[in-house]
Amino acid sequence: MLRNRLAIVLLTALAPAIWGSTYLVTTELLPPGRPLLAGVLRALPAGLLLIALTRRLPKGGWWWRSLVLGALNIGAFFALLFVAAYRLPGGVAATVGAVQPLIAAGLSVLLLGDRLSPRTLVSGIAGVAGVSLLVLRADARLDALGVAAALGGAVVMATGVVLSKRWTSPAPLLATTGWQLTAGGLLLLPVALLVEGPPPSGLTGANLLGYGYLGLIGAAVAYALWFRGIRALPPTSVTFLALLSPVVATALGWLVLGQDLSPVQAVGAVIVLGSLVAAQTQRPRTPARPVAGVPGTGPAAPAAPAGDTAEHADARPRRAA
Repeated sequence: MLRNRLAIVLLTALAPAIWGSTYLVTTELLPPGRPLLAGVLRALPAGLLLIALTRRLPKGGWWWRSLVLGALNIGAFFALLFVAAYRLPGGVAATVGAVQPLIAAGLSVLLLGDRLSPRTLVSGIAGVAGVSLLVLRADARLDALGVAAALGGAVVMATGVVLSKRWTSPAPLLATTGWQLTAGGLLLLPVALLVEGPPPSGLTGANLLGYGYLGLIGAAVAYALWFRGIRALPPTSVTFLALLSPVVATALGWLVLGQDLSPVQAVGAVIVLGSLVAAQTQRPRTPARPVAGVPGTGPAAPAAPAGDTAEHADARPRRAA
């Protein structure tokens, strides 16, 4: 049982680790100033591909549920991430976004009847502190709209994770992943056209390679792993794994781009990893009270088996040249 849980955690952790490479791919391979276009091309083709491969469409209430989940996990999250990235330094945006596990823990109490443990609270606070040491700079400026967008991104992603746990689809995992990616991409498409205009002409081979990586690996593969983790793990445990994204982004900047890595940043990375381990090693807790429409959440129900999760926090898109 423990080995099975560990395997699921490690596979789910691959998703935010992949998302941590987004900043490197964006800055090195994609045209500048087009983060919303990157979001559309990352989500929509991958979603349509998965739907074509599985040949499954939503039925009944899963049409509107897929739209809601796609908006929360993909469309609204990417749009808010774009606003935060352009109005805040990346360190501020990442630090505000690191509150996502705490938000998910609170929503799990309200929507799933989970108990909020002291370890979760301490781990969540430590995660925010670790991310701030890792990416925050002393001269970072604050912008009210940017902070609100970063906080909104954390809220919609955490809500998407918790609702994905509450609304378990009977369809295969790849099919539901395709539904959400397609819905999110379609919702983001008009926003991208309005804000950034039509796609640039004359895309290079490097541009196409970058978009292909973001679509196939950063979306189709990563989101399938992410949603599989949501099905099998408590939502709060999954959202803690999203803190890996800034760690991986910082490590790739140091290894590939030759960026400096200070001792303070190294301490921050250790704190983040410690918070992840603490969050993943606590035992699942019996829900505190029944929740309407959620089977097995009454006080007498047995605890869920240990083996049973929003860009995710993607790294900051590149500013327009």
